[in-house]
Amino acid sequence: MKKLIYSLAAAATAAGVLSGCGDKKSQNVTSPTNDDVILHAWSWSFDTIAANMKTIADAGFNYVQTSPANTCFVGEGGGMALFSTPDDSVKGKWYYYYQPIDWKIGNYLLGNRDQFKAMCDSANKYGVKVIVDVLPNHTAVDHTAVTAALDSAVGGHDKLFHANGLVDIKDYNDRYECTTGKMGGLPDVNTENPDFQYYYMQYVNDLLACGARGFRYDTAKHIGLPSDPLDSLAERNNFWDVATGREAVKGLKLALPADSLFIYGEVLQDKNVKEKEYSEYMGLTASSYGHALRNVLRAGNYYADSLASWHHPADPQKLVTWVESHDTYANEHESADISDAKIREGYVFLAARQFGTPLFFSRPAGSTRENYWGNNRVGARGNDEFFNPEVVAVNKFRSAMHGQPEKIEVSSDGQVIEVCRGEQGVALINIGEEAVDIDMPTLLKQGKYTDKVHGATFEVNDGVIKGKMQPLTSYILY
Repeated sequence: MKKLIYSLAAAATAAGVLSGCGDKKSQNVTSPTNDDVILHAWSWSFDTIAANMKTIADAGFNYVQTSPANTCFVGEGGGMALFSTPDDSVKGKWYYYYQPIDWKIGNYLLGNRDQFKAMCDSANKYGVKVIVDVLPNHTAVDHTAVTAALDSAVGGHDKLFHANGLVDIKDYNDRYECTTGKMGGLPDVNTENPDFQYYYMQYVNDLLACGARGFRYDTAKHIGLPSDPLDSLAERNNFWDVATGREAVKGLKLALPADSLFIYGEVLQDKNVKEKEYSEYMGLTASSYGHALRNVLRAGNYYADSLASWHHPADPQKLVTWVESHDTYANEHESADISDAKIREGYVFLAARQFGTPLFFSRPAGSTRENYWGNNRVGARGNDEFFNPEVVAVNKFRSAMHGQPEKIEVSSDGQVIEVCRGEQGVALINIGEEAVDIDMPTLLKQGKYTDKVHGATFEVNDGVIKGKMQPLTSYILY
């Protein structure tokens, strides 16, 4: 998928997404599908991503998402720990790159502009596209650290922030507070200031000039929509029109058409969040669906939560799906206790499906369920899970199933999920911790099938598939 701006032609297809696999009326139907998958190379340096680009491509990932590339606050003496405690000899925190002091390419944690461009060149060589995590919403907690060049460009330090920008948000469901107030101690930038927009778009266009081909907008729900209340220092809530190339600012426009890029926003779902309006500009994160999926994985039972809908009002083709994100892993450790194997099976489920663009979060190398930080170094490659054979197999399955409609069947005990893609292929996923013999409806044609990962054999007769599945294991048949 090269863009996240679609017509609503697939709405009828999406509406029946969880019908039983045994309904053969949908055979040989070509439907709209999302084909791409994203590797989130969280906290990998630009050099590390470049050095691993062939592995990323061979694993079947179409996009690699970087952590923020902007100039950032230098915390704890420039230490390179992912997360340090007072007792650690190496200091540092991963989140300093989420504290901009200027919008230029390069920071001490991930690398400089030349290294960023070399990474993009490597991606282009292997047919992978780069998504950059961008964050125009706020500055560093210590806003006095912003550069003199930034202050000057926006008309002075006081013009950098909303009138309400240094006031803490008390009610995140109040759209005025949410879009103009200080979130988590981070001062809120006046994203409606034309001078800021012009400065920021120069950064975006420089990323594109270096080879980036997509953006993840951090804290997107904290940047106002046209229908939101205006800050007293703003004339129009037009940031998203400028950021997505619908209009120019001071003669400067997005350098490439938005529909040639992969643009999505972190619009975490809650009360009074205008997901539908945000989706008119970009793709959105399916955060509620990820929460439901984690509940299912923890229980080892599909019926432990509702996966029958996407829990989102936007067209499912415009959703970025995940089992976990860097926030659920690193902030409150909401997902960090879930085993690598369960995370992997959840990803196989998402990647086998017809809609959504799955994101695979790369956990730190050496991490365990007791030691979430693992080797605890910013810049290093994550663990080996992103090229686990099951991940590679489902990524390739997803591409091979282009245009094939989805049907999902679940065993009566909720332990086994079967994702049928027309009559062309099936992903079988055991989310339980016990081996099981299956006897389930399927759309696959009659015959014997050998799974692409483990070499296991399954047999189909009269629309029923039978075989043995190991615990926390997936099987790809096509």
